[in-house]
Amino acid sequence: MNLPLFLARRIRHAPVETFSATVTRVGIASIAIGLAVILVAFAVLFGFKNTIRQKIFLFGAHIQISKFTLNNSYEETPLPVRNKLTQNIKTIEGLRHIQGVGLKAGILKTPDELSGAVLKGVGKDYDWALFQESLVAGRVPAVQPDSGYSREVLLSQYMASQLRLKPGDEVTMYFIDNPPRARKLQITGIYDTGMPEFDGTFVVGDIRMVQRLNNWGPDSVGTFELFVNDFNRLDAVYEAVRDLSPPDFLPTRVSDNYRELFDWMSMLDSNAVVFLVLILFVASFNMVSILLVLMMERTPMIGLFKAMGSPDALIRRMFLYVGLDMVVKGLLIGNLLGLGLCAIQYYFRLVPLDPKNYYMSYVPIEWNLPVILFANLGTLLLIGLILWIPTLVITRIQPVKALIFKK
Repeated sequence: MNLPLFLARRIRHAPVETFSATVTRVGIASIAIGLAVILVAFAVLFGFKNTIRQKIFLFGAHIQISKFTLNNSYEETPLPVRNKLTQNIKTIEGLRHIQGVGLKAGILKTPDELSGAVLKGVGKDYDWALFQESLVAGRVPAVQPDSGYSREVLLSQYMASQLRLKPGDEVTMYFIDNPPRARKLQITGIYDTGMPEFDGTFVVGDIRMVQRLNNWGPDSVGTFELFVNDFNRLDAVYEAVRDLSPPDFLPTRVSDNYRELFDWMSMLDSNAVVFLVLILFVASFNMVSILLVLMMERTPMIGLFKAMGSPDALIRRMFLYVGLDMVVKGLLIGNLLGLGLCAIQYYFRLVPLDPKNYYMSYVPIEWNLPVILFANLGTLLLIGLILWIPTLVITRIQPVKALIFKK
């Protein structure tokens, strides 16, 4: 029989009205609340970062390849659709999708309002999956007409409000050329990323319209957008693409194009680490204090065990089992509480946000199984190791004094 474990169970099953039972419940509650806060915090953090990234990828892609030029405007130098680079990079491990796009700057005008905008032309290879979360009204434009090009476009909620437009309306876009040209566009859908860098700039339409306006052939695009399977491998894929690129091709990472946003998200990671350390420190301190209280309450019992010849190691293991039992029960309750709160927010979106300040209308939740397991195992191992510290007090307890100890 495992004697320390048997004795620990007897201590844990103390009567409900005793001081030990109250202290034990406090210990379990502190672990449960600490773990629940950790799980909710990291679910919100990763949800927030993932939502921001997905919004950036709508117009930034993971990697962009354009023609090397000193021109900083939206006027692009065309790239041939069929070239050695696009053929070679398809063999790069981790590359998920390649699509060609083109840009053309202009002015949207209604009878009462006008707004500067950039028409982003996309083709039949465009991945519309990223737009599903940001599409708030209507549908995506058809970019595969039988002949000519489609005049259907997606407009941002910001521009639609400014120009007083809705799906089904028409708007004229003037393009600054010599001479200026105009195209009447039909709005089929409204998108809203919550990010003014995109919502105040881009209109999404057919790339064949951009090709016609720029006097390009049907086999030319302005930029190639590349997407990777795993964002954590972005740097490795980028290095491989750069090594294969000709001297006049310029590949860029989304983290370089939007460095301020990614630096901001990296800062959030640092804050999360500090937050995690503080919570674990408080939880560990609480458990050490509670275990010390339990040992002080049972000082006569410890003295009796020592007088009967019990080694210090056995008594220390007994109280360590008591502490671990509280930790395990606290983890179970903490998981139910933390994951339950996350599930409620994930499915019902009860906690709203101001899109103007947070780029989203509700608190996002992302389920990350490795993080959940790490939080549980890390809490168990860390507190389990720290619990050895208060048991050192047992070695200083003398049987003669302990047996006459008064509560």
